[in-house]
Amino acid sequence: MRREDLKLKRAGVSGYNKAKRTPNHPTKSHVVVAKEGSKTKLIRFGEQGAKTNQSKEQRERFKNRHRRNIARGRMSAAWWANKTKWSPSKTKNA
Repeated sequence: MRREDLKLKRAGVSGYNKAKRTPNHPTKSHVVVAKEGSKTKLIRFGEQGAKTNQSKEQRERFKNRHRRNIARGRMSAAWWANKTKWSPSKTKNA
């Protein structure tokens, strides 16, 4: 088995760049094996149990606060949190 395949299996995800919830992890709510070119990286992101994306204002504040880290691209936890947890379609009170 290839080393990359072991990373996917260990993280419990179905493929590269596919985020998955981790309800039993003590601190982080999601995991992803990010891949950019030939580089791969296991990234855990999101606070377990946090109330996120409740309103448009809360979403905008998150994006302003983490703007620089989101701009780093898919190898950063902030980029994945922005995509997975803070997308406009998931806002509870629109």
